[in-house]
Amino acid sequence: MTDLHFAQALLPTGWAADVRVRLADRRIAAVVPGSSPDGCERHPIALPGLASLHSHAFQRGMAGLAEHRAAGPDSFWTWRRVMYDFALALDPHEVEAIAAMLDVELLESGFTTVGEFHYLHHDRDGRDYADPAEMAARVAAAAAETGVGLTLLPVFYARSGFGAATTAPAQRRFAGDLDRYARLLDATRRLAAGAEGLTVGVAPHSLRAASREEIRAVAALGAGGPVHVHVAEQTAEVDDCLAFSGARPVAYLLDGADVDARWCLIHATHMDADEYARVAASGAVVGLCPVTEANLGDGIFDLPRLLAAGGGFGVGTDGNVAIGAAEELRQLEYSQRLALRARNVACEPGGSTGRRLFDGALAGGAAALGRGPAGLAVGATADIVGLDADHPALVGAVGDRVLDRWIFAGGTAAVATVWARGRKVVADGRHLGRDAVAARYRKALAAVLARL
Repeated sequence: MTDLHFAQALLPTGWAADVRVRLADRRIAAVVPGSSPDGCERHPIALPGLASLHSHAFQRGMAGLAEHRAAGPDSFWTWRRVMYDFALALDPHEVEAIAAMLDVELLESGFTTVGEFHYLHHDRDGRDYADPAEMAARVAAAAAETGVGLTLLPVFYARSGFGAATTAPAQRRFAGDLDRYARLLDATRRLAAGAEGLTVGVAPHSLRAASREEIRAVAALGAGGPVHVHVAEQTAEVDDCLAFSGARPVAYLLDGADVDARWCLIHATHMDADEYARVAASGAVVGLCPVTEANLGDGIFDLPRLLAAGGGFGVGTDGNVAIGAAEELRQLEYSQRLALRARNVACEPGGSTGRRLFDGALAGGAAALGRGPAGLAVGATADIVGLDADHPALVGAVGDRVLDRWIFAGGTAAVATVWARGRKVVADGRHLGRDAVAARYRKALAAVLARL
């Protein structure tokens, strides 16, 4: 049992002063505003930890490798060739080393939970490992070591494009039919049964990689847990879906599957007005990945339209080209400002943009990852981010000004202390295991790069 005291803390009811928080059995056992700090570990500012709801951990190792332009136009589709080459070069222990480094950086930035959209399943030649969940086990081992909460989302991937009968050779490490996927999912659930802090969902990769019938089958295998799917990320996908089906991707998905609050639609960048309204009405969370979407040139999501319809959103680090909780929220708002040539787009008049972005990402991330309500409340998982009140961006900040200044002026450098599931994992801005994890990462990445 640990007692913490915060000069100010963001509770579900709003900001409160002099808050005592008791941690026990990885959960919050008590929250008492107006308390004395006597007998407590003292800190200035507490926020609930955020979720990165969409991540491909292995891609952290290729950050920066696709920033050299070859002849001709460069796009998501040319980036994908670099990604496939990198994915084909990885061994399981290297995947674990890269995932651990990512988890360290997530925690240091204020993310305490990650949703791993995990599609690197098979050996380099495309054959199953002796344990079909070998690669998932490596991602889970990294999470257990670093302390980050993990929702594993094994990916179903059966086709190379709309109407295709099978996958391409470069996709062999993640390809499979429904029977193969069911075996993988069973093995992943057995892994989760012996692991603490691990949730399992399902993930039909996209409308390009799975038919609607297969998407429905995968969702049924999810047994009531989270269902994540890429949709409408690229304009080429919209064009291909229209040519194949006569419908836009999000409408085609909604017409063919029972999309509800269990679902997270990743990106959904290119929707029309009717699709925005239907997504909001379904209760699904939209998983936005602003830094990756900017890096890949995907386009700009219309956040005001989703919010006006009552829809929910969360944020993810996706390709993990750069890691930061505040940074994702900042990029989300800045993309809206650039598109609309306006300021403070996400919030209503008189409101705090930082608070609106933070509250939306907190609620949406928790819902999308199937981990229960998030927040500094009794019974919630003890995921807490402590900010440094002496950071230049936060001097004198009180209440919602803390969020405005952290997101738009402070960022990761203002994160001082992090507790993940009640365990202190970051102190003085550094993960307690950073040095050992970074040493393994450097060794593993050097070996991978030597093969490329």
